[in-house]
Amino acid sequence: MSDAAAPVRAGRRGRGGGGAARRAERTAVSVETAKYIERNIPNYEVLTEGALDTIEANAEMVLAEIGVNFVDNPAALERWKSAGAQVDGERVRIPRGLARKLCATAPSEYTQHARNPERNVVVGGKNLVLAPVYGPPFVRDAEGGRRYATMDDFEKFVKLGYMSKWLHHSGGTVCEPTDVAVNKRHLDMLLAHMVYSDKPFMGSVTEPSRAQDSLEMCEILFGKEFVQDHTVMTSLININSPLTFDSVMMGALEVFAKNNQASIISPFIVGGAMAPVSVAGTLTQVLAEVLAGVAYSQIVRPGAPVVMGTFVTSIDMNSGAPTFGTPEASHITYGAGQLARRLGLPYRSAGSFCGSKLPDAQAAYETANSLNMGLLAGVNFMLHSCGWLEGGLVASFEKFVMDADMLGTLHHFAQGVDMSENGQAMGAIEEVGPGGHYLGCEHTQANFKTAFWRSDLFDYKPFETWDEEGARDTQTLATARVAKLLDTYQQPALDPEIEARLRAYVAEKKASMPDAFG
Repeated sequence: MSDAAAPVRAGRRGRGGGGAARRAERTAVSVETAKYIERNIPNYEVLTEGALDTIEANAEMVLAEIGVNFVDNPAALERWKSAGAQVDGERVRIPRGLARKLCATAPSEYTQHARNPERNVVVGGKNLVLAPVYGPPFVRDAEGGRRYATMDDFEKFVKLGYMSKWLHHSGGTVCEPTDVAVNKRHLDMLLAHMVYSDKPFMGSVTEPSRAQDSLEMCEILFGKEFVQDHTVMTSLININSPLTFDSVMMGALEVFAKNNQASIISPFIVGGAMAPVSVAGTLTQVLAEVLAGVAYSQIVRPGAPVVMGTFVTSIDMNSGAPTFGTPEASHITYGAGQLARRLGLPYRSAGSFCGSKLPDAQAAYETANSLNMGLLAGVNFMLHSCGWLEGGLVASFEKFVMDADMLGTLHHFAQGVDMSENGQAMGAIEEVGPGGHYLGCEHTQANFKTAFWRSDLFDYKPFETWDEEGARDTQTLATARVAKLLDTYQQPALDPEIEARLRAYVAEKKASMPDAFG
């Protein structure tokens, strides 16, 4: 939870709430959500100051001499020309120092507001905000197996995210609902985030017009003036690595930047395919792309909130498939964190990455490596923090709750070591003395409820009890937890008039155009 004052529900910021809204608020059941992580541990750094200087100099050379492409976007080319860049066709060459100078107006941290202010998050600094998986066209559960995702699946994931204690953010395209037309599904997805959760969410980026729809729906939810003065969306803008910025993503970025909404400028790197196979070479390209993208956001609107993103994986040179949880990806993630901090930008990377087809041991090993790497790398916004399977092609219900449970370990590890008088426990050591035990001592009795992190999922019962209860493995336990969370879900309070206006907006927009599935 944020340090905001008393809760104010969406829609009451810009206009007075009605009696129905107040009644809904009084009868709503509050779901516990942990505050975003505030690290009390150091970041792990793999690069020396000399190495960082070299990578930064190389990135400046890439921008000045090789350049980047802004395709099908004449307005962007004119903006760059006015800012002092050399434009040749669609190639933009940025003089040394110009991109960094433009990036200087981007804030080092910002608050993303939720419709329930108790769920606001601060992105940047020593904070870590956790958001779910993004973009898979398939879903998987133990009962139905692997299948194309539907809107019903999407709504279930939003509800699971809302019910998950350690998840701070509702995310965006948690799965791709293929039963809704491509040109209309963003409306249904946004509506689900706005209605079925009161956590922060992401906007649509698949076309500039859809980014505009996202903005207009937020104006209904929060109030138009509130949206212009406050950031209510953090959205993902991918770069077409290597060194290419397409008009679709840049058009969405322009909409968000103009309206004070946050964008994650994120190179999409598969080492050996979209970037060099070496760590230093990849970091050079990542930095060059981020500098160009962030600088462009600041040309559109100086001070627009923006996040330095890095999505990175290596490639299996035998099969061509992406690999996850590897040491090379860790080196890049740690190094990019150092570069982001030198730029003074919030940082997005890591997630529950794995290449496994099932929520099995491979998935667990690779995911644990990726999650812990993100915490130690200084990541501020972690997309894909739960639910990722099969290289991002699948959103798994079981893995969603398995990962969401394990995110609690990140919260506890980030607290660091308690060196208070209570943490030193000298009284307990004195009370027990040689040869005793601590189970009944005063210090244990005072601290046992909070001293250790406890899983809501894993089974720690004796073998005999576990065997008598059906010898359930972790996936079986996760299936039961998915059912329990969905059975106990209750929709968070929302002014009925606001909800009606949102649904009317979606219905009108969808009726105004024919379905397009291509």
